[in-house]
Amino acid sequence: MRVLIVKTSSMGDVVHALPAISDLARHQRGVSIDWVVEERFAEIPRLHRDVARVIPIGLRRWRHQLHLLTTWKQIRAVRQALGRYRYDRIIDLQGLVKSAFVARWAHGPVVGLCGRSARERAASWFYDRRITVDPGLHAIDRNRLLTAEALGYAVGAAAVDFRIRVPATPAGALRPWIGEQRFAMLLTNASRASKLWPDENWRAVEAWLAEQGLHSVLVWGTDRERIATVHRAAPMHSARVAPPAGLETLAAVFSKASLVIGLDTGLTHWAAAVGAPTIGIFCDFDPARVGLKADERRVNLGGVSDPPSSEDAIDAARHVLAAGAVKPG
Repeated sequence: MRVLIVKTSSMGDVVHALPAISDLARHQRGVSIDWVVEERFAEIPRLHRDVARVIPIGLRRWRHQLHLLTTWKQIRAVRQALGRYRYDRIIDLQGLVKSAFVARWAHGPVVGLCGRSARERAASWFYDRRITVDPGLHAIDRNRLLTAEALGYAVGAAAVDFRIRVPATPAGALRPWIGEQRFAMLLTNASRASKLWPDENWRAVEAWLAEQGLHSVLVWGTDRERIATVHRAAPMHSARVAPPAGLETLAAVFSKASLVIGLDTGLTHWAAAVGAPTIGIFCDFDPARVGLKADERRVNLGGVSDPPSSEDAIDAARHVLAAGAVKPG
């Protein structure tokens, strides 16, 4: 059996699709799984143990460059890659018109959410089969249920399994990040201002971590975030600003962290997926739908218009560290 997964973006959404692929590989022995994804997130499915082929796509970039001949050459190359095989199932986990349109570039029956369940009702017009999934469920559960129904198996009580193959990064390559001490990762940037947490809260949390013998590493993505992160870290006790890095390197660093505390951002979900003890800070969204899958190693704080205090985060960090879920870095 050959299956194509269409889940292009955003980063957190791509991470949330990983457990559905783990389920699929467990129930369909010998299945070959391809995945079409936005180019900037291609490292995520590449690190899943059961994904055979990743097809990067540049929808976000192309829409601003349709006047360029190179854009149309790249589109043609993606369509040729998607047409290489005939798929037994093409599963659109995105539920958008653009993802449904991409799914139609491949050969095989396309399965997706019904109009009431999809993020964009019109996306369902492109599907050969439409499946109803409760939109109130967590995104991970929605992906798992849709994939299971598309392939005819039951998720059952199987635990969430991201099956990430963490890169074996040489210790020397990580030294600029972590030095020789135990460390925590602070993910202080987000795509929207409404997701941000006050700098004084980050300072209070970092001071407490320093008291526990943990130095903090602050991560950034864009140049704008780098400037803000350097400013944020300057008054902290034992913090350093991370060098630029891709998602594979970040996976290796997260896997060695004693603790990760991050905003509602893709990197926080990526940290949890690679197995790091992770605390998610939510300021403008419901973690019941898009938060971390909570257990003793993963904790959600806050919610819609209900950001947690620094004391809330410190209490959660104390619980995670004291629970014995953390090995020294």
